[in-house]
Amino acid sequence: MDVSRIRALRGPNLWSRHTAVEAIVSCEPAERSLVHLPGFEARLRALFPAIGPVPVGAQRADVSLAHVLEAATLALQAQAGCPVTFSRTSVTVEDGTYQVVVEYTEEDVGRLALRHAEALVRAALNGSEFDVAAAIAELRDLDEDVRLGPSTGSIVNAALARGIPIRRLTQGSLVQLGWGSRQRRIQAAEVDTTSAVSESIAQDKDLTKKLLHAAGVPVPIGRPAATPDEAWAVAEEIGLPVVLKPQDGNQGKGVTVNIADRAQLDRAFATAAEIGEVLVEKYLPGSDFRLLVVGDRLVAAARRDPPHVIGDGEHTVRELVEIVNADPRRGTGHATSLTKIRFDDIAIARLALQDLLPESVPEKGRRVILRNNANLSTGGTATDVTDDVHPEVAARAVAAAQMVGLHVCGVDVVCESVLRPLEEQDGGIVEVNAAPGLRMHLSPSYGKGRAVGEAVIDSMYAHGDDGRIPVVAVTGTNGKTTTARLITHLFASSGLRVGMTNTDGVYVNGRQIDSGDCSGPRSARNVLMHPDVDAAVFETARGGVLREGLGFDRCQVAVVTNIGAGDHLGLNYITTVEDLAVLKRVIVQNVAATGYAVLNAADPIVAGMASVCPGQVIFFAADRQHPVMATHRAQGRRCVYVEGDHLVAAEGARRELLPLREIPITRGGLIGFQVENVMAAVAAGWGAGLDWDSIRRGLASFASDSDNAPGRFNVMDYRGATVIADYGHNPDAMRALVSAVDALPAQRRSVVISGAGDRRDQDIREQTQILGAAFDDVILYQDACQRGRADGEVVALLREGLQGAARTRQIDEIRGEFVAIDLALERLQSGDLCLILVDQVEEALAYLAQRVRGAAPGA
Repeated sequence: MDVSRIRALRGPNLWSRHTAVEAIVSCEPAERSLVHLPGFEARLRALFPAIGPVPVGAQRADVSLAHVLEAATLALQAQAGCPVTFSRTSVTVEDGTYQVVVEYTEEDVGRLALRHAEALVRAALNGSEFDVAAAIAELRDLDEDVRLGPSTGSIVNAALARGIPIRRLTQGSLVQLGWGSRQRRIQAAEVDTTSAVSESIAQDKDLTKKLLHAAGVPVPIGRPAATPDEAWAVAEEIGLPVVLKPQDGNQGKGVTVNIADRAQLDRAFATAAEIGEVLVEKYLPGSDFRLLVVGDRLVAAARRDPPHVIGDGEHTVRELVEIVNADPRRGTGHATSLTKIRFDDIAIARLALQDLLPESVPEKGRRVILRNNANLSTGGTATDVTDDVHPEVAARAVAAAQMVGLHVCGVDVVCESVLRPLEEQDGGIVEVNAAPGLRMHLSPSYGKGRAVGEAVIDSMYAHGDDGRIPVVAVTGTNGKTTTARLITHLFASSGLRVGMTNTDGVYVNGRQIDSGDCSGPRSARNVLMHPDVDAAVFETARGGVLREGLGFDRCQVAVVTNIGAGDHLGLNYITTVEDLAVLKRVIVQNVAATGYAVLNAADPIVAGMASVCPGQVIFFAADRQHPVMATHRAQGRRCVYVEGDHLVAAEGARRELLPLREIPITRGGLIGFQVENVMAAVAAGWGAGLDWDSIRRGLASFASDSDNAPGRFNVMDYRGATVIADYGHNPDAMRALVSAVDALPAQRRSVVISGAGDRRDQDIREQTQILGAAFDDVILYQDACQRGRADGEVVALLREGLQGAARTRQIDEIRGEFVAIDLALERLQSGDLCLILVDQVEEALAYLAQRVRGAAPGA
């Protein structure tokens, strides 16, 4: 068994909407059926009983080691506590080769599970040992390390429940909510509207107290001290007992409470000074409460108790701690509601203050404190008291948060009870915290959890706001780039700042920010991260979907221009037009329930995608009488078609007429494939909610030149001859181009063409078979795009396609794209037409523009 080409599918993909790890698995003949591996299954189950069922009986003969690898990868993650359910093994066209796909919730965990599963299968094959418990423990630890903590996770889960898209920006807790100009960001439980100044104030406990006192909020008196002597002087001034703490500490580190003598103070000072400047405060008697303020309201409150054990008169303190830590609710990280009590030097020192040793047996009922602070991270407990908080106490907490400027604030209160105002019981606010931990409110030790994640999201997004911008995904065999550019232009005409990705680059608000083929998911994610994007249009190529899935979870509009005879067949196990359609329809399957799929009704494979669309469908086709169109129109649904010299957008009795003469890209309706591109773009704009005035303005101002649509039927005049530059590179494109050229007058027609080596032989030949019936002269050139082919092989295939050509009489073979262009231009006479199929789009167009300018009168 050989496992190769492991990929992480980070978005909706060919197999499912789940994130998944995909691997190519090659099996030897004996490994393609468990029937040929006697004893293997028994050894496997002995090593890993939790692997789950393996098909038996007649199905067992079809179960390969690839299927076992799939089951093991899924089961290992499930045993480690990961919520995964989806997996699949698919047979490819290559004998003994399979595609194994297994869902993951964290990519690193999914990849590690696959490696462990492979080692498990090999151990079962070889009869060797495999430590399943250690593998599961490693997976669990890794999952704990890489997944979001409970605070960030609660906010993210609340966002997802609202339909707000999320993206982790780092391996830590920095997360983007929403897209483009509608995005917000959080880090842990801190939101992006909280200033660094506010956070800095919260870290300075003395400054915080001064501000709170100015706002009329009760706080303990005290001040910083530079030396133990100064600290003792402050303590005597304000009165014992006192509290010593680091002025900029957190999580209770370095805090000592209820200090009543000089010796204890000296020890406490040394502890606090290890962290930072020391603050001396009046000790407030009572319990420690954490009040959580979000925005302008109190959303949760908990009483925090320090880690402790209760004596039973039989066990030592150390044994009591072990008994408490055996509670399954206690763990070592954030995955459990409670944390194990740390029995360390700090705990032993706290015991000494109670005249106890680790081996002491406390009497029954005695409460033994093991730490000064009540943080959950040190083993403390939390009891929900949200419903008990007096309105005056809540008001003081909100005032404290707003005085400091924290939008999400943990307010630490010490008082006897939150049932009465603080002023009545000499209670006070001792600290405010930016990015407070939410675990104690989500899953308290005692009492009910509170929906604090939802409260944070409600403070960031208004009711009904999902933080999304309109997203249009465009795919198909031909016309994708032109259609994407035209849709972008329609959005821009309505005043929106548009982000676009295509095979030429990435564009934001008309400015190119990246170049090259950017039709994959990474470029799409970059656009959705850009704060100046109000709408996004993504050309969605097959390669990116295969490599990584989509760069978004769903789109408002999905456009499929055509499938035809397909393109790039034979690559990555996509061998038939039907395979290609399954891949291309991924964007249709991920249309929002309120969105639209824009489908070519004249292409039966594309039209068939309507059945998998979760939203509605807009069909387009030139012929309104096409059966698919006629049925759709009869049902009162949206259609776009040609009627005379107009495009018509119809829904029931409503009709919008768009004169073709006012749409320059179609040349008055003469260029058939451009008419199809326009219909698709109009339908997309309609589905995205653009108004018709904006659509009309956009269509009238969009020209098919090298600025708006480079390499997409760019028409130029060269000394009275017509020169057309296009990036067509498959048989369907050749047919469309021939149809368009036939509509243009010309005395003599020539074409310049090369071919990409990653196409099938028959696809390369077919291109010149089509062109040979329409052009007098054919110039074949060899470019840099051989893609694994031998020198001259592509040109030879193109020449084979011209054998018996009905019209072509002259054939030239040239090495170099620009040399071929020069030859074609030199032969042109006034009234001729030359179609140049460019390979290096930007460079070739720049070169052509230079030649055309040089030939202009007066140049």
